[in-house]
Amino acid sequence: MSRAQGKVASRARHKKVIAKSKGFRGRSKSSFRIAKQRLERAMQYQYRDRRNRKRNFRALWIQRINAGARLDGLTYSQFMNGLKRAGIELDRKVLSDLAIHEPESFKSLVETAQAALGQEASAPKETAPAETA
Repeated sequence: MSRAQGKVASRARHKKVIAKSKGFRGRSKSSFRIAKQRLERAMQYQYRDRRNRKRNFRALWIQRINAGARLDGLTYSQFMNGLKRAGIELDRKVLSDLAIHEPESFKSLVETAQAALGQEASAPKETAPAETA
């Protein structure tokens, strides 16, 4: 009986790797052995950067919110604290979009946050009784 060599299966495997390495430079796109190594590394970067993208966008949204809030005299942390005290629950993505595309709406949110902060500042603070030793 003749020995099975698996030429069709190995050709299919090679074609799959070469197809995925289409945009690489040099022999990395055409030589199977090198393409396979580069593809493994590319997939590691891809996995890592799917998580990093979320961090980068959150940082971008925070920068945009901070810039919009500072135009009206609040820092980012004061603005977010004011929104929380006012009971407004909008995520950073939406707030960022409002700061860019609808500055009037964002300004009203800043004013609401300032009012909530002002009420807290004017209310008497509860303090624990001082201990005498």
